[in-house]
Amino acid sequence: MSSLNIGCHLSAAKGYSAACETALSINANTFQFFTRNPRGGSARTPDTQDIEVFGRMLDNEDFAPIVAHAPYTINMASPKEDVYTGANELTKSDTALLETLPVKLYNVHPGSRGGAEMEEAFSRIKGVMDTAMQDSPDVFFLLETMSGKKNEMGSSFEEIREMIARAEHSDRVGVTLDTCHVYCAGYDIVNELDCVITQFDRIIGLDRLKAVHLNDSANPFDSHKDRHARLGEGSLGMEAFVRIVNHPALKSLPFILETPNEPEGYKAEIAFLRDSFKG
Repeated sequence: MSSLNIGCHLSAAKGYSAACETALSINANTFQFFTRNPRGGSARTPDTQDIEVFGRMLDNEDFAPIVAHAPYTINMASPKEDVYTGANELTKSDTALLETLPVKLYNVHPGSRGGAEMEEAFSRIKGVMDTAMQDSPDVFFLLETMSGKKNEMGSSFEEIREMIARAEHSDRVGVTLDTCHVYCAGYDIVNELDCVITQFDRIIGLDRLKAVHLNDSANPFDSHKDRHARLGEGSLGMEAFVRIVNHPALKSLPFILETPNEPEGYKAEIAFLRDSFKG
């Protein structure tokens, strides 16, 4: 019987190996960390010894792929030149960092186009990804599905497909499906999970799906708002997550909890999902 690849978002402020130890303490076999402060700022200075220990722990404890998350300040679609320049600089710095780590999955929000036309937004997103991937050949971009707030890119599968198709290194661009975001974007994964997965496969391709963010939603279906809730405390409900982690097209992927929790709360959610997993 296969095991569930489940973890949560953890801080790497005290080192990558420390985050790994925290994951093990809550029975997680994967996790996600921010490459730097989520509101911007400098990335952590790599510690060679910590990276070596981190790599050994991932191998020895049989971890599933780990995910690095870009800071929220990156806006690849922005029509503002200073914001766009910052997005280029930060993604280049982040992907250069990942080249030194045993972590190659780089999750990023596509961004907001502001008052720009869709064509300009797609072009700018392509530019940021192309520039970063040119110098970081081992890094794999993961475009996160979004909820569709005003001018936010990536709330439809068609938009994600277009971003992937335009990338120069499209073979290294995949998707992270966020359960809160897609539900609030109008994809009914509570009542029509099979249909949504089929739609994703038809439009993007399931081979592009590399990770799933497990989040309940404090907002209702098709609300186009983004506020995470703990599992079972939002509009998706606990049974939806049992179906998601057991879905044949999803169950082998790394599942990352981003619910508003401390480690003990994550531990309880992980225990529930492991008990619910049929393998």
